[in-house]
Amino acid sequence: MPPHAFMDRPAAQPPEPGSVDALISQTRRLLGDVDAVRREAISDDGDPERRWQRALYELAVHQLSDLDTHLAQLRDGLPRPTVDTLVPQARDAAAPQGESLLSRVGSAEWNLLTDEASWSGELYEILGRSQDAPPLTLDELPSVVHSDDQAMLTRMVTDCLIEGKPIDGEFRVVRPDGTARTVHMMGEPVLDEQGSTASMWAVLRDVSELRRTERTVRETHDSLQRRRHREQTEQRLAAQLQEAVLPPWGGSLRYSQGAPQGLDLAAHHLPSSTNEPAGGDWYDALELSDGQTLLSVGGLTGHGVAVTSGMAMLLGAMRGMAVSGTPPHKLMGWLNQLADSSAQPTLGSAVCCSYDPRSRMLTWAQAGHPAPLLFRDGVGRALTAPEGVLLGATRGAEYGQAEEQLRAGDLLLLHTDGLVPHLTGEAAANKLLDLAPRLAGAATAQDCVRTVVEEFATSERADDACLLIARIGS
Repeated sequence: MPPHAFMDRPAAQPPEPGSVDALISQTRRLLGDVDAVRREAISDDGDPERRWQRALYELAVHQLSDLDTHLAQLRDGLPRPTVDTLVPQARDAAAPQGESLLSRVGSAEWNLLTDEASWSGELYEILGRSQDAPPLTLDELPSVVHSDDQAMLTRMVTDCLIEGKPIDGEFRVVRPDGTARTVHMMGEPVLDEQGSTASMWAVLRDVSELRRTERTVRETHDSLQRRRHREQTEQRLAAQLQEAVLPPWGGSLRYSQGAPQGLDLAAHHLPSSTNEPAGGDWYDALELSDGQTLLSVGGLTGHGVAVTSGMAMLLGAMRGMAVSGTPPHKLMGWLNQLADSSAQPTLGSAVCCSYDPRSRMLTWAQAGHPAPLLFRDGVGRALTAPEGVLLGATRGAEYGQAEEQLRAGDLLLLHTDGLVPHLTGEAAANKLLDLAPRLAGAATAQDCVRTVVEEFATSERADDACLLIARIGS
């Protein structure tokens, strides 16, 4: 029954029927739109963010469905909502499986003078009790409440009857079949003419599905936050590892065996424009004890800490083998075996060059990698690549080796895939070769790097890339 007004509070005026009808129409239109988006636009494909979005849509459907039900009760003045008044999609989404909205909202009144109780049929359905059974008194009501919530219910009822405080709280009920439901109870004391508490009324709503949906929203949101935190941590660690491994070349470096035979070196790492963690691309130059210089660039497929740590392992192994005098083609074979037998096998590509400053002879090998570009007298060309498959692609692969006689003033450009955005292979090489006139006018290797970076760094880059330029001294 509707609540009685307190002595010091005016009674609320009933709403105008027309205004409630307008609100109901607006609510149903919005409910249908939200439910259509929930069903068609958001798929649960295992992604935490999509699960969180779907849970939010379901929560909105539940809330709007409840609003539609309560507005219908205001309009009709009936405690029993009519299922057929809901749009079909929202009715299916809002009701718990196997139940209808008829069982979601019930009412009760307990007369303190006669110790009688009056329940609506919906309350019997919420509590799972037979309507032939007598309604429970206030003293008996805790018997159907979960043991952990009985004290809370007793406290709310006592505060209502003795101190006149409205009831607004939730507790769990255990039905005869053993299932538990969450019930939201709102009520007030009903006062007699002398201002004494004569009875208590209450509206009880089964909010089990609503709370389940809210929990899903919280859990998926927390899961999404944890995933984002892991991704941010991995991005930071991968970037730090990559920075620790790559030589910190802020400007050109000179590995010199005397002015006529020197090398002017410069390199640059271009990060991707996506939110992916750092990849496995590298550049490196190492002056060996016999006076030769090792030049290499390469990269492993994928992103993240595992990839950057794998890159660090290969780079360290390559340096160690080069120091021992291993020629480039043998070095590639050992790197291939290492990539194939590592705990996390992966694919990668690389080019490895050994430059002898005394003879100006370049000896090199490659593993599925773009060939070095040679610029001479304002004209560029790609070196003819020896045989070589990707690192980790096949066990026991053998790699060819090629030689190129260099001259003073030559410029050698080594790069990884992705340096030229959206282009690979020959198309990317041609774009780089087009820079020959501008590179010929550059004074240092660092100026050459700056020219290449200015040309290609402004475009959207799906992956990171490395660039190494060696200028042969006179």
